[in-house]
Amino acid sequence: MLIFLYTLLFLHHLHAKVEKTICRMMGNPKYPLLSKDGDVTFGGLFAIHSIETLPSFQFTQKPQLLLCSSVNLRDFRMAQIMIFAIEEINRSQSLLPNVSIGYRIYDSCGSRLSSMSATMALMNDQEFAAVDSCNGQTPIHAIIGETESSATVILSRTTGPFKIPVISHGATCECLSNRKEYPSFFRTIASDYHQGRALAYIIKHFGWSWVGAVNSDNDYGNNGMAIFLNTAQEEGICVEYSEKFYRTEPEKLLKVVEKMKQGTAKVIVAFLSRVEMVMLLEQLSMQNITGLQMIGVEAWTTAKILITSNSFHVLGGSLGFAVRKINIEGFSDYVIKAFWDTAFPCLQTDGNYSQYASSCSRYQDLFVLKNYNEDVPEQRYASNVYKAVYAIAYSLHSLLKCTKQGSCEKGLIIQPQQVVEALRKVNFTVKMGDNEWFDSTGAAVAQYEVVNWQQDSDGSIQFKPVGYYDASLPSHQRFVLNTTNIIWAGGQLEKPRSVCSESCPPGTRKAAQKGRPVCCYDCISCAEGEISNETDSNNCKLCPGEYWSNAEKNECVLKAVEFLSFTEVMGTVLVFFSLFGVGLTVLVAILFYIKKDTPIVKANNSELSFLLLFSLTLCFLCSLTFIGRPTEWSCMLRHTAFGITFVLCISCVLGKTVVVLMAFKAALPGSNVMKWFGPAQQRLSVLAFTLIQVLICVLWLTISPPFPYKNMKYYKEKIILECSLGSTIGFSAVLGYIGLLALLCFILAFLARTLPDNFNEAKFITFSMLIFCAVWITFIPAYVSSPGKFTVAVEIFAILASSFGLLFCIFTPKCYIILFKPEQNTKQYVMGKTLSKSY
Repeated sequence: MLIFLYTLLFLHHLHAKVEKTICRMMGNPKYPLLSKDGDVTFGGLFAIHSIETLPSFQFTQKPQLLLCSSVNLRDFRMAQIMIFAIEEINRSQSLLPNVSIGYRIYDSCGSRLSSMSATMALMNDQEFAAVDSCNGQTPIHAIIGETESSATVILSRTTGPFKIPVISHGATCECLSNRKEYPSFFRTIASDYHQGRALAYIIKHFGWSWVGAVNSDNDYGNNGMAIFLNTAQEEGICVEYSEKFYRTEPEKLLKVVEKMKQGTAKVIVAFLSRVEMVMLLEQLSMQNITGLQMIGVEAWTTAKILITSNSFHVLGGSLGFAVRKINIEGFSDYVIKAFWDTAFPCLQTDGNYSQYASSCSRYQDLFVLKNYNEDVPEQRYASNVYKAVYAIAYSLHSLLKCTKQGSCEKGLIIQPQQVVEALRKVNFTVKMGDNEWFDSTGAAVAQYEVVNWQQDSDGSIQFKPVGYYDASLPSHQRFVLNTTNIIWAGGQLEKPRSVCSESCPPGTRKAAQKGRPVCCYDCISCAEGEISNETDSNNCKLCPGEYWSNAEKNECVLKAVEFLSFTEVMGTVLVFFSLFGVGLTVLVAILFYIKKDTPIVKANNSELSFLLLFSLTLCFLCSLTFIGRPTEWSCMLRHTAFGITFVLCISCVLGKTVVVLMAFKAALPGSNVMKWFGPAQQRLSVLAFTLIQVLICVLWLTISPPFPYKNMKYYKEKIILECSLGSTIGFSAVLGYIGLLALLCFILAFLARTLPDNFNEAKFITFSMLIFCAVWITFIPAYVSSPGKFTVAVEIFAILASSFGLLFCIFTPKCYIILFKPEQNTKQYVMGKTLSKSY
């Protein structure tokens, strides 16, 4: 309410016609804490005190002034550096040579009420003429301040409508980058947009994926944390909890500390201002919560106020960003030798600080600062105030048309908007060598040191630089860390781990846990045929067609190629039976050759018997072509050899069957049929039947021959190397032709089985054809359903079974008679004739 009254009163004096000769701000704060007159005037607003005592707001009497206490050393030094820079410029002959700079420095007490009141005083001065001077001309040309973002927001919103430029040395809230809302705001420090993102980058750099987050519940903390959380999400970092509190909310602070105690995250991002960090440190120390790796921001990372006897066991090893430390030449001497004489002119010159005149009573609470110079070298914000003063000076230098000859045009009326425009274009180099300008958002380039809380051998706490972040450099050079020099939380030399789930090794993939962040997952082994060759893979990759995953699922290896080889047990057994069949056939042929003149060998055309034995030998041998690695030639040979040799074999059997039938017909009176089916006709029939199969095979090989084929359908983990049929019609024609001859032979043999011979070969042919047909009929479904190399084994088995069936059924009875019943190896017995008994 008081702020509202102040604002109404200020607007009333500024815009309304005033009849009094002197205008005075009612309820104005005390006179400027530090001031000096000059041709141009700079305003300063610093929280030189940090505690404010509010008066009673009863609205029954004139409001009392706010009371401030507890000196804030850091901001007091900011006021010092402002005065130091102004005096340095006043002595300069090149910058504003004949223009003196004055200053009005107010104490905001770290309070929003005091900040508003001080802002009104800066814009209106103590007194001004109502008629002649109340013309909207501000008594100051720019304001330097404040340190904290929330106070700076109030300051900028108040001065914004009047276009009075505000340059902050410490307000980093990204919200102040909005040029529509804060068109006259500038800062010599980078916005938290860079710091918020850099926090995520440093966490990503160390491989932490599970963190806790705490921030101040104000503009500074809320905006900075929002930037960090967005960047963390982009970088795949999960935040276990994100809590906030404000300095006036002790209950919330206790909840935050309890959350940190119960959480599993070992890394905590603390986007806190100094005051909130002091409060958090006190609670963590009281509850003895240690071992947390704190990641801090420039507001508290290098704050000496945090160094206490118990702070290192909580904050030891902390990492954070800090404003770049720059030594300002001459400032230390100024502080030590000259400041007290200028700030407290009532003091005696003998340096006895315990005595002062009654006129010094207004400075009484500042005498606690007599030893303030102990940590002047650690002041990182000092250079920002220094640069802010010079930025305003260079802007005025251009507006006052100062020349190299050392003169400026005095008396020019400079409007605030002119200063704003000049600040946007300003570009200068300070004596430390830094080139300064403001970007499109009114901020300086982001440059941070990465510091680490370490303890020296003497027990003192130092902020050791271990890296830097410089947004002016190329993206791959902006962020540099020297991890070997870092001391971690608890004084450990080994980097802490902070993950929700342990890393998934190669060969596994991450599977999200339902209802939990993406950083919480289970490690699932990759499926067969898939691999992951990286740690923490989100997905497994499918191996290419001819590759398969190894046992560890971390590498694709060539699939095992499978075919029926000579070296495996099945191949060896089939080779044995094949050669065994060849051996038996050769033995039968030798026996028949030895007994070629006996009636049982001569019966039914011995030439066909020898040709049949030869064809059976080829049948047994052709099974060997099915064993071994399929090649282009072996694939064509195995099927054509099989088809031709079996047709030759069946043709011989068919010829023998026809001979039996013809022989019976020839035995009938008046029959002359044998002359039409003699030995020549028999040979010709065998040749004709075989040539037909040869022609079918030639057509098959010409149109679409068999070829080697890598079959990956039956097994995913291995390749079956087999012979593709090429043309299924060609293979069907080959089999069909064999089946047709076998069926014809079976029918003829079945018809001739009852002919009245003691040794009727048609009986055995019938049985052999029955076995042959049964084998090949069962072969078809077995061939189709057998996978891989078993398909070839089934085909070889069918060849051997049918070959052994023909060999045994047709030749075993004859061999038995030749070897064991030689008395039956006579023409009479073969013809079925016996001698008549003599009576």
